[in-house]
Amino acid sequence: MTTKNYLSIYAKSFNWSGFFLPKKIYFKCSVLYDFCRTIDNIADQSKDLEIKKKELEEFKKKFEQKNTNNIIIKNMWDLMNEINISKKIVDDLFDGVNSDLKKEVRIKTEKELLVYSYRVAGTVGLMMAKIFGIEKKDSLHRAIDLGIAMQLTNIARDVVEDEKKNRIYLIKSSNDVFKSIKNIILKAESFYDSSFVGIKDIPLNSRFSIIVARRVYRQIGKKILEKKNIESYRKAGKIYVSNFGKIIQTLFSLKDLIILFFTKKKKYEKELEYNLINEDIGLNERI
Repeated sequence: MTTKNYLSIYAKSFNWSGFFLPKKIYFKCSVLYDFCRTIDNIADQSKDLEIKKKELEEFKKKFEQKNTNNIIIKNMWDLMNEINISKKIVDDLFDGVNSDLKKEVRIKTEKELLVYSYRVAGTVGLMMAKIFGIEKKDSLHRAIDLGIAMQLTNIARDVVEDEKKNRIYLIKSSNDVFKSIKNIILKAESFYDSSFVGIKDIPLNSRFSIIVARRVYRQIGKKILEKKNIESYRKAGKIYVSNFGKIIQTLFSLKDLIILFFTKKKKYEKELEYNLINEDIGLNERI
């Protein structure tokens, strides 16, 4: 069985930043992304809900049985064993994707939003940090924060697409949907801010790549805010950063790299959110 490089097909922003990674690290990131994308594709395909549930259950069973006939599963287990990724983290990812396989998805509280965002994206941030060899607990927390920030950006970007799937992740404080989108972006901003100093613990040969990925993805939220209202937002279609925009953000990332060098470690700012997630998920067991 052969595998496609899903990173280059689906994750244009991440693939762009991947250009600045050493080849061995890029390969490991690609293995992780291929695995995560395979799970996402099962949940997002246009098939009957029960069929998708069954296919996800079958893929998870093959994963748990370490089915080496599936190259994506084989590569993932090789990666997990090499860099000591806890299976509990992957189980969290499965739980997050499985929670989308309902006739109706409604997120109603901040805790539900944070737990969901951790499961589907904070897990990926944590596993990426382990690929980079990060061991400090504080920086692993901040890697989770970057994953959560990116997921909140996804939620803000995909409101129309998610509505068609009967999935509502916005916590609506009023009838103003664009205000709810803005609130999600502001929450994402706080997680992007928290993640920054943790990048200091990434080896120098990989550090710039994550700075670029963080800045490019963050720019999506800023472009959404430029729409000003829900009518303009809906007319815009899927909002993304153009190649020219990525070049500009890459240049700005050079400034971030310099700022990061002079930034001192500070107290972790997201303890309240961390504790909310920790009520349902033993994060210390994953870290």
